[in-house]
Amino acid sequence: MNTAVCRALETQSWKDLYQAAISESNLNKLPGRIDDAEAALVIRARELYYAVADELEEKESLDDAMCILRALRRSLKRRFQLFRARAIWIT
Repeated sequence: MNTAVCRALETQSWKDLYQAAISESNLNKLPGRIDDAEAALVIRARELYYAVADELEEKESLDDAMCILRALRRSLKRRFQLFRARAIWIT
């Protein structure tokens, strides 16, 4: 990931990017939304790792969000696999 993308992700809340990903209805845009949200989650997790204060609640929210994004990505991949299988079967 290039530096410009990292800076852009740092300026947006991971929660906003996560919400955009789970709300995206355009399947063509969804992988990019998931990528952006996951990157923002990783950046925030690293910030919290080095933070002095204990932000347990936010850390748990980050973990939950990452699990949901991974499930969404797996579901999307499965959907495309089924679509390809049907396309092959029909032709």
